Amino acid sequence: MSRQRFPEEFKIEAVKQVTERGYPVAEVASRLGVSAHSLYQW
Repeated sequence: MSRQRFPEEFKIEAVKQVTERGYPVAEVASRLGVSAHSLYQW
């Protein structure tokens, strides 16, 4: 299985949805099609 690469801007925006807008990590991860673990790593 190959790792999917995401653009830096995508990662920044995803993290902002959690840290600045207060959305739950699980919700953002599900909506964007990434794992919650990835969000925590970013």
